[in-house]
Amino acid sequence: MIKYLILFLSLALISCAPKISQTGKASYYADKFNGRRTASGEKFRSSKLTAAHKTLPFGTKVKVTNLRNHRSVKVKINDRGPFVAGRIIDLSKKAARKIGIDKEGVGNVKITYKRPK
Repeated sequence: MIKYLILFLSLALISCAPKISQTGKASYYADKFNGRRTASGEKFRSSKLTAAHKTLPFGTKVKVTNLRNHRSVKVKINDRGPFVAGRIIDLSKKAARKIGIDKEGVGNVKITYKRPK
């Protein structure tokens, strides 16, 4: 019985996707991009909780936490970018507002997500 319990627990741990994190700078899209097509083909809407990342698959859900005030937001990756050195994610204006980087334009963040399969 114990052998089966150990096997079950081992399989459960292996099947759980580990969380990955990155820290760096986040910015948000300028208003001029509203309504334009993203790399995924969706129309960009500044009122949605979306983001751009250089490598994560489209549709990946990412938690973004502002390291200054510890506010966080969950966004869906639907575009590629940012294309500015040192930045790891571009947020929609709504997402930037939720974590409090909309006034400064750029903020230090931590992003966490489950490893893509």
